[in-house]
Amino acid sequence: MTHMNPVFIPGPTNIPENLRRSCDMATMDHRSAAFAPIIARAKSGVRQVLKSDTAEVFLFPATGTGGWETAITNTLSPGDKILIGRNGMFSNKWIDMCQRHGLDVQVLEHRWGQGLSPAAYAEALAADTEHRIKAVLATHNETATGVRSNIKDIRAAIDANDHPALFLVDGVSSIGSMDFRFDEWKIDVAVTGSQKGFMLPPGLAIVGFSNKAMAATMSAKLPRTFFDVQDMTKGYPYTPPVGLLNGLADATDMLLAEGLENVFARHTRIATGVRAAIKAWGLPLCAETESDYSETVSAIKTPKGFDAATIPTHAADTYGVAFGGGLGEVAGRVFRIGHLGLMTDVMALSGLATAEMAMADMGLDITLGSGVAAAQAIYRTHPALPSEKAA
Repeated sequence: MTHMNPVFIPGPTNIPENLRRSCDMATMDHRSAAFAPIIARAKSGVRQVLKSDTAEVFLFPATGTGGWETAITNTLSPGDKILIGRNGMFSNKWIDMCQRHGLDVQVLEHRWGQGLSPAAYAEALAADTEHRIKAVLATHNETATGVRSNIKDIRAAIDANDHPALFLVDGVSSIGSMDFRFDEWKIDVAVTGSQKGFMLPPGLAIVGFSNKAMAATMSAKLPRTFFDVQDMTKGYPYTPPVGLLNGLADATDMLLAEGLENVFARHTRIATGVRAAIKAWGLPLCAETESDYSETVSAIKTPKGFDAATIPTHAADTYGVAFGGGLGEVAGRVFRIGHLGLMTDVMALSGLATAEMAMADMGLDITLGSGVAAAQAIYRTHPALPSEKAA
């Protein structure tokens, strides 16, 4: 009998059995009355997870990359100037997409391992006295480096300069796992996907649009067809992935039943244990400062001259457990442990134990059990959450 081990990659994440069943549906006529309640529940649930009262939610058959394209093509025109920070693989990919669409891209360069600098955004916006910058783009959680950026303070930089630019945020590996405040941070477009905090298979680009962003769609001239949100406001213009949408409706129910603050606290607790383990191993994180540590993925640096890519390869081949490799500038220099979505203390401990075995097998000076013990100390002494006490 083949048993499936949990995965410890930052997406796709582990799928709860009830959500697997939610996605497993008989064929439905999506133009029938039976479909309407599914899409309504899914949109309402996403809106609540975004902490928004007003966001217009669109659910495209795509991934987060399709969400990026939805964000820019519906709000911008060829030649428009945008401001965006680069601090890892995924912010870099969004920059590349913007350049391919003929936008005038002003890039704020950061080291891979740094959080995006609100001060750098503020300086660039202050210099834009003619308000040529039409949109400010930021990646909330850079999945390649395990770095979270302060979206609230970037919003404050926009406001401090009384700048009218739209604010577009990539929350692909944060939304549903880390605190995200669409209304409070005055975000105009938020982008995520089904395969991370929502604990579903890949296949849905999930985007939220503010009223300001919806107004921008009326004058935006970038070409769009499949990702046109105006078409989507009238109902699906093509065949929707009904099973995934049903899964999303149930996934948001699960998150809201646990309580968003409890979801965020669970991720913080698990991440704290993982970081304690990494410290016990004597290895540094790619994230340079504690305030920038991600609650959903930790990128771990290995000693100079060691090929970090051998660790996830060996763990998969020998122990049947998946960890993330390094991407882009940090390829071969880090491996990644994803700790988001369907994740518990006990699951995290099994991943840490496996990582220790893989590192020791590959010749790193790792004391077996050291990281596990450090994480256990966190998990044993942390008070139970209200939802867990009730259970």
